[in-house]
Amino acid sequence: MTVIDRVLRVAIYCRLSEEDKDKKDTKDDSDSIQNQKSMLIKYALDKGWEIYKIYSDDDYTGADRNRPDWNELLKDAENRKFDIILCKTQARFTRELELVEKYIHGLFPIWGVRFISVVDNADTDVKGNKKSRQINGLVNEWYLEDLSNDIKSVFTDLRKEGHHIGAFALYGYKKDPEQKGHLIIDEEAAEIVREVFTLFSQGYGKTKIARILNERGIPNPTEYKRQKGLRYKQASKNSTLWKYFAISDMLVNEMYIGNMVQGKYGSVSYKTKKNKPRPKDEWYIVENTHEAIIERDLWDRVQDLIKQKAKPFKIGEIGIFARKARCMYCDYTLRSTRNHGYIYLQCDTKYISQNACIGSFIPVKKLEKIVINELHKLTSKYLEKDEIERKIEINNNFNRQKENLEKNILTFKKKIEEYSIGIQNLYLDKVKCVITESQFIEFSRNFTAEKEKLENLITEYRNQILDINERMELGDNRRQLIEQYTNLEELDRETVDKLIDYILVGKRDETTKEVPVEIHWNF
Repeated sequence: MTVIDRVLRVAIYCRLSEEDKDKKDTKDDSDSIQNQKSMLIKYALDKGWEIYKIYSDDDYTGADRNRPDWNELLKDAENRKFDIILCKTQARFTRELELVEKYIHGLFPIWGVRFISVVDNADTDVKGNKKSRQINGLVNEWYLEDLSNDIKSVFTDLRKEGHHIGAFALYGYKKDPEQKGHLIIDEEAAEIVREVFTLFSQGYGKTKIARILNERGIPNPTEYKRQKGLRYKQASKNSTLWKYFAISDMLVNEMYIGNMVQGKYGSVSYKTKKNKPRPKDEWYIVENTHEAIIERDLWDRVQDLIKQKAKPFKIGEIGIFARKARCMYCDYTLRSTRNHGYIYLQCDTKYISQNACIGSFIPVKKLEKIVINELHKLTSKYLEKDEIERKIEINNNFNRQKENLEKNILTFKKKIEEYSIGIQNLYLDKVKCVITESQFIEFSRNFTAEKEKLENLITEYRNQILDINERMELGDNRRQLIEQYTNLEELDRETVDKLIDYILVGKRDETTKEVPVEIHWNF
């Protein structure tokens, strides 16, 4: 009996490093990425391997653990979707020794995945190759730490000297094209800044000022910079509007009186891009580094007014529904306000722009009562069900869901196989000069995009199946969770976090006087 060897499936991973960026257009992959892909595709095809998928992260460092395709690659490796991971160098996969040990030497062998990097000859199937991979990882780790420390040291010195080192200038200013690290006034935006300070000094509230600007169609700082051609992300719903917090932050920013203020946030570690707020005494503040937009007497009047209007809430009175309650109409997070001793939640979008939203408004106590009543109804209805009847109903529903998901996965797999064959045929056509390099890239990109859509759907459906299996094996734990809150009389923040995903609040009905509320539970 003849044994036919199975064709090995290979996942190609490419990454653009910080030091070799070479972009022709921000929408295109860099030349470096294309060179990596071409080299690795040829290497795989020469070996007779089937290319499962090309994973590519552009503009990400080797220490960034939030690379989207890198994380997708790891998930697919765990799910054993391929046999080999192929990279140009080990550093393209990661520069962290910790991750070399965790994945290349730890989890990949468990998952049955072989790791190969072409240039530095790393191959987990080659005996005696482990030490060289560890040395590569250690060198890369030192490189990252030294680079991070060097950059921090340079940035700290520049901040202390009053040089602006941010990617974008503060609204009202622009970078001086004649002097690096220096800001000059952007007169168009500066006029709006002066108006905001003047209106507040005349007694206008922050929300009212936002509404005035929005009614005149003045773009907020983020939208203004996007319109000027700066690389800001695509605006989401209502993100072009001025809001309370934008006005509030502007009114206390010393940059507008000519002081350079930097270092409000600091990185958690060189291994992550996450930042955390720093205490004010650790900020870098250098006076008189650039021309002031706001005169000192106007600044002082505004700061005095802010102190007079400050009405701090007592600890414990607010925050039960913080970041949980949203407007039913614009999805904006509701803000806490206080009037005559009562606390309310309201959508500011209504007040900052006439046509943006019809607005949501509800007293916190009323919302708390609605949530408790709904919880009582839910527990009563749920716990009245006969246990056996409930389990049968749940399991039948779960089985139906699984069958539908599995059918869709089979359909998607067949399509993916067709796209994989199509990519290989395209490459052969390119080698034979039937199509050009640019045509190959364009066609294969379309195939890859379609494959990725289907692969993402398969991953999502498989996760849903895993979740269903766990719930069927463990039993429906909702009963245990709900029983804890059967006789609940008041809410606290911990309970809200545990039970509620989010709440949508609408506008009060003038006839019934009721406020529509949708509660989205965590179970």
